Amino acid sequence: MSDQPVLHVKGRVLVGPQDVRDELWVVGGRVSYDRPTGARDVRTVQGWALPGLVDAHCHVGLDAHGPVDAETAEKQALTDREAGTLLMRDAGSPSDTRWIDDRADLPKIIRAGRHIARTRRYIRNYAWEIEPDDLVAYVAQEARRGDGWVKLVGDWIDREVGDLSPCWPREAVEAAIAEAHRLGARVTAHCFAENSLRDLVESGIDCVEHATGLTEDLIPLFAERGVAIVPTLVNIATFPQLAAGGESKFPKWSAHMRRLHERRYDTVRSAYDAGIPVFVGTDAGGSLPHGLVAAEVAELVTAGIPPIEALAATSWSARAWLGRPGLEEGAPADLVVYDADPRAEVGVLAAPRRVVLNGAVVE
Repeated sequence: MSDQPVLHVKGRVLVGPQDVRDELWVVGGRVSYDRPTGARDVRTVQGWALPGLVDAHCHVGLDAHGPVDAETAEKQALTDREAGTLLMRDAGSPSDTRWIDDRADLPKIIRAGRHIARTRRYIRNYAWEIEPDDLVAYVAQEARRGDGWVKLVGDWIDREVGDLSPCWPREAVEAAIAEAHRLGARVTAHCFAENSLRDLVESGIDCVEHATGLTEDLIPLFAERGVAIVPTLVNIATFPQLAAGGESKFPKWSAHMRRLHERRYDTVRSAYDAGIPVFVGTDAGGSLPHGLVAAEVAELVTAGIPPIEALAATSWSARAWLGRPGLEEGAPADLVVYDADPRAEVGVLAAPRRVVLNGAVVE
């Protein structure tokens, strides 16, 4: 042990919202709260330390047009790392990013495989586009390819009706979610509208992305079933622009998107007040840039979620939900150090002092 480089983090270590310690040590890339004996080459970092931040909805290897090359995907991951995001749930990508797992200098990724959408009912080049009879087979395929998650497109614009509508019949969703659970995977779904949600939740879905269609009658159902939401408010901010672009062709859809946008903060606050788990996700990698995790936390606070809970939604609670450790003894040393207490002012998340990934200080 004496020949291993050691990192000493001093100041205030936020192991949990109220579990604050004065220091930790990083030995062999892992967290220790015991001072190592005989250590040489000790480097000290001082400040307020948090577990590496979580972006629970992003897309590495994807841009507005579809899959990107490895060089671009690497830049996306590095941008997130610089923002302090060290754990990502990739909520659908057509790219094979398994090579990232071999890079100790890149954030850890939990993949949901590739989006599964209805034929011609999603963004071109993003998803497997199939019909309901094939849904179970494709869910099984992506459950085996992913890291414990599968991503469905629950609703999208239906050009025949000129508005958002559900993509799947109830019986297909029930069978598909049951198959994913049988294979040990959780299921999430892209949902903007109101009318896609009940079937998905009653069929056993684990999470809903965006969830702008949550209404007073649906919120108790989500809370009762423990279905989490990832609101992606930095993405929902683009709804007025999207609505303006589709106004002439789909006026009903445009008006609907504006209504969803106008009530977005009330929707998120009502969900939180009802006890629905809310987590931070940016939807980066489609039309949005990476590195927006601090902006999303700030949006949750604007929506009325207490700062400490918004912080938990990208740190302690998010890691527990995804089954990954924080700053526990022996955990991989993935942490971010700030100049001030992020519990008091979440704005400090936008300016990390130091990022530590797998025990190495990122320079």
